[in-house]
Amino acid sequence: MSYQSAKDAFAEWGVDTETAIEALAHIPISVHCWQGDDVVGFEGQSGSSGGGIQATGNHPGRARTPDELRADLEFAYSMIPGKHRLNLHAFYLDTDETPDRDEIEFKHFAPWVDWAKDQGIGLDFNPTFFAHAKADDNLTLSHPDQGIRDFWIEHGKRCRDIAAQMGAALGSPAVNNIWVPDGSKDTPVDRMAARKRLEASLDTMLAPQHDKAHLLDAVESKLFGIGVEAMTVGSHEFYLGYAIRKGTLLCLDMGHFHPTENIADKLSSVALSVDELLLHVSRPMRWDSDHVILLDDSLRQMAQELVFADLLGRTHIGLDFFDATISRTAAWVIGVRNMQKALLEASLMPQARLKDAEEALDFTTRFVLTEELKDLPFGAVWAEFCARNERPYGMGLIHELAGYQTRVADRGR
Repeated sequence: MSYQSAKDAFAEWGVDTETAIEALAHIPISVHCWQGDDVVGFEGQSGSSGGGIQATGNHPGRARTPDELRADLEFAYSMIPGKHRLNLHAFYLDTDETPDRDEIEFKHFAPWVDWAKDQGIGLDFNPTFFAHAKADDNLTLSHPDQGIRDFWIEHGKRCRDIAAQMGAALGSPAVNNIWVPDGSKDTPVDRMAARKRLEASLDTMLAPQHDKAHLLDAVESKLFGIGVEAMTVGSHEFYLGYAIRKGTLLCLDMGHFHPTENIADKLSSVALSVDELLLHVSRPMRWDSDHVILLDDSLRQMAQELVFADLLGRTHIGLDFFDATISRTAAWVIGVRNMQKALLEASLMPQARLKDAEEALDFTTRFVLTEELKDLPFGAVWAEFCARNERPYGMGLIHELAGYQTRVADRGR
């Protein structure tokens, strides 16, 4: 179907496809660097991963250096319509030095900032509280040992400073997201003590003031991880309360809740109490397994909530998955494009008509409308969006992805 025919079809429902296309062009997605190298990083620490973070598979072509990772990212961005961001973890430093986590500085990430300037993209950041000897107990900011807590507090302070300098250099605030793997494998007897230590550590870490034009702090909860099955110190309730009290962003990760919980349902609830949100878009399969996101019901529902609840202006969207069984660049490209497709579909729904039916308790009309809308030619509008951004789609995209994978397949052999 031609775009004009699709435009006419949506117009019959009172939907302007041009408005939807224009809106989508201005929604940046923060692309996570750790998909490109299987969450290995570039510092060479010997600690265990912690928190259940593990990329499985050995597909050829893993990025082994910052330059290889940047090359892969450049290709991925060239396949994705629009302008986006990059989300860096702290153990992706680019330097010949070997600083420990409590010694890192902005200079160790300067090549990433220079590259981001050349690409015209913004950067986001994350302290790395795992894959380090001082995290092998699955305790960091809540560790009973004050010395270990102080080490991680210093790491967190330095990461905030680095993120703020990134934001200042690039003219766009860096979201610095704080997630720690802290928890207990078996049932603890004193949850309160651990949570008080975590709260005190966070307070100390977040005490230095930074301009919000340069830095936005976020905190992220988790239900459980391998090795911390019985209790996670930073639970959803802990961080929801903390974000409300302290004025930070609240990060909701699609894999960090019980499998029957729906992130779409949480958005409007927490948005009543916090000013801004961070989303980590992932696909859990029975647990927080971080599969590449599909254009499935959970993604569509989340995108619809963002659009219908008018939350896009208050929500920072980032991706969080890692799959080493498939082409890593293809995972990035398909994942970001699926997020964009879900947002486009939500923007192409007759929002006022659906809300009016619901307000009138006319659930029959709401039901019929939502089902009949599934037949509308969303794909033709997506193809037009790609074409306007000079990005491939369909068989052209498949050809590009396969060609790049062939070029990088010999890495490490």
